[in-house]
Amino acid sequence: MYHITPLEQLDTARFESPAILKKLAIASRRLAELKGFAGSIPNQGILINTLGMQEAKDSSEIENIVTTHDELFKDDVLPEAFANPAAKEVLRYRQALRVGYEQVKRSGLLTANHIIEIQAELERNNAGFRKLPGTALKDGGGHTVYTPPQEPAEIVALMSDLERFINDGEQCALDPLIKMALIHHQFESIHPFYDGNGRAGRILNVLYLVKEGLLDIPVLYLSSHIVRTKADYYRLLQTVREEDRWEDWVLYMLETVEQTAVQTITTIAAIKTALQDYKQRIRAEYKFYSQDLINNLFIHPYTKIDFVQRDLQVSRITATKYLEALTNGGFVQKQKIGRSNYYINVALNAILTGKTGP
Repeated sequence: MYHITPLEQLDTARFESPAILKKLAIASRRLAELKGFAGSIPNQGILINTLGMQEAKDSSEIENIVTTHDELFKDDVLPEAFANPAAKEVLRYRQALRVGYEQVKRSGLLTANHIIEIQAELERNNAGFRKLPGTALKDGGGHTVYTPPQEPAEIVALMSDLERFINDGEQCALDPLIKMALIHHQFESIHPFYDGNGRAGRILNVLYLVKEGLLDIPVLYLSSHIVRTKADYYRLLQTVREEDRWEDWVLYMLETVEQTAVQTITTIAAIKTALQDYKQRIRAEYKFYSQDLINNLFIHPYTKIDFVQRDLQVSRITATKYLEALTNGGFVQKQKIGRSNYYINVALNAILTGKTGP
């Protein structure tokens, strides 16, 4: 049976092997490139919203909460007309991420109470840490593979230890990327909540990197790689518990950082190119061009008249006229649900879905 010990009791020399140090150097370099590149987008809200939605979708898919981009974007723009439980759950993930990001930026800390608030946003309940026994992790065949701590007092004590490890830089001299890998494993092993542990733990990853200054905004979303390597993710989580193979887990997480950073840079570059193209062509073709309009089109993959009204401070008639003109110009594609219209940013949708068109 796996006994969880505080992370500061691990021998740090274990993580100084040539393989880990080489992978750490590459992952760190890619992450620094991502931080710099993300900063080149003038309106950071564009990345926080669009990439945050991508992460919410992928992280939820790991937990078998599956939705399409189209369902997700429709629910974001017309929640009252679109009843898709999976899409609504994914959008709660994005909101939980925002809540956590605001906490970290405000306090410079990532505490157990912050994590409780993130989980409460995810699950829309205030159950807090587990107080009843019975939680066990099962494999695909329904067999119990791991039983996390059952006693409420032990869960609280372990989360207090983890909180210190996250926030006290003097406690452990390891590189933050290695610490992030250790923190994620420890959180998943404590499994402090009845529900939402996997998703809360993946939000914890990116918030820790923001807290440590390795990112300015939460744009490194590891779930896209994890969902493609789901079997490895769960296997390596378990081999630490069964065989103490921390090194293999750390190497996997560093590879995940490297791959995800490269992929995210490519996505941001494509968004930046599309944004500049829209900006130049709309400015050349329409007198109503404004930076607020461009921001609206790129913060919302699907926008609507109400959003344009609000963001540009114009009348409904004017907002409608703008969107109809952009539809005729091929910048957006008009769609209808019931009596409500919404407008798809053709270029941005193609980037986010990996398709050549909406």
